[in-house]
Amino acid sequence: MTEFDVAGLQRRLADFAAARDWERYHTPKNLAAALSVEASELLEIFQWLTPEQSARVMEDPGTAHRVADEAADVLAYLLQFCEVLGVDVLAALDAKIERNETRFPVPDRPDSPNRHSSE
Repeated sequence: MTEFDVAGLQRRLADFAAARDWERYHTPKNLAAALSVEASELLEIFQWLTPEQSARVMEDPGTAHRVADEAADVLAYLLQFCEVLGVDVLAALDAKIERNETRFPVPDRPDSPNRHSSE
């Protein structure tokens, strides 16, 4: 299996755009709009499915291919957006997870193994 890194993928996307003289179109606004469009195209695949059908979407090779393609498009535009604005997306995600862990602590449940027996 090939290993990928964010910076390498961002370079590859930037090289692809530069070779086609597309970087002038890759403004934050345009990339955010493209990201939204691609996310909507991913959503369209699931639009009328039941929760059970959506959980099995990858069982059909044709649909699985569409899901993978749209997910790749979403990631490509997100990586390009972050590159243009200088956002370290992995550091941003790590910081966001840390904030969410503080904002949304694990609830204390009676059956939780984290509860002390003296409580």
